[in-house]
Amino acid sequence: MHDTDIQYIRSVIHHKFASVMHNLKTNFDKFFNITKSVFKDRLKQDDNFFFYPNKPKMSNCEIIALSVTGESIGIDSENYFWGKLKNDHKDDFPRLIDRSNFNRRRKHLHSFIEQLNQYLADSLNESEDVYLVDSIPVPVCQIAREKRSKICKENFETAPDKGYSTVSKSYYYGYKLHLVTSVRGIFHSMDLTKASVHDVYYLSEIKNSGLSTCTLIADKGYLSSTYQVDLFNSCQVNLQTPKRANQERNPFPFIFKRVRKRIETLFSQLCDQFMLKRNYAKTNLGLSVRILSKITAVTLLQYINSKNNKPLNHLKYALAS
Repeated sequence: MHDTDIQYIRSVIHHKFASVMHNLKTNFDKFFNITKSVFKDRLKQDDNFFFYPNKPKMSNCEIIALSVTGESIGIDSENYFWGKLKNDHKDDFPRLIDRSNFNRRRKHLHSFIEQLNQYLADSLNESEDVYLVDSIPVPVCQIAREKRSKICKENFETAPDKGYSTVSKSYYYGYKLHLVTSVRGIFHSMDLTKASVHDVYYLSEIKNSGLSTCTLIADKGYLSSTYQVDLFNSCQVNLQTPKRANQERNPFPFIFKRVRKRIETLFSQLCDQFMLKRNYAKTNLGLSVRILSKITAVTLLQYINSKNNKPLNHLKYALAS
């Protein structure tokens, strides 16, 4: 490859990134306005959820909006993102707080980010009666560093461990994200467990997720007649999974196979566009908030597409209008 070609590629990448950063304030304003509209009846003065004796430089709504904005533009390094904000967007964010203060406050607002995500997802999932469930590995470090890693080990119950990924056919060290979405790919509920937890055990948590009177489509990892009967008896959830080769075969309908691709595509978007597997959090709460912020960003982009009558899952183009 010639030097001129390399320079051209670099200029294109720089132009695309500069364009994203140029629109950052516009994107932030959209997320901020949606956040305010959702919590309008619960906000105190200055767009805060709590009373502060000394008024903070950034409000609670601004913290949430900035968190979602950072995740939506696909920058995995928070340090780099903060450097760009300070150097290139001083005028757009004149009251920008330091990064450590932002992280502390974002963790404190974890429940409000969760409520924002759930409120918008529920509004998009009205009258849905078919849902999908699947899981995805969330590694926190390379398997070779498993013994000496201190990441997220502040509590034994929530500490990471070693699990096996059937997709990559290899072991990894970290967590497993369990996700339930509607057939259109809209969030319903999720949980972050140790990597060694088998998929089928998450079905017991679904009973407490509010899911009822619907069909739930899963892969072979969720095959269990015990859980299938329990789900149907407790909340009228009809669990549908493919059969194993040694079982009596009732053909798994082709339509179920096709719609299952929706959650697989969503996982691909979370990994590629939102860099799900590139979290640099050091605590379990920090990791949970980062993952929740990424999923909330997806829900917000879907909500914007819905309001603009655009294809729901064209996430990269949601902020173009």
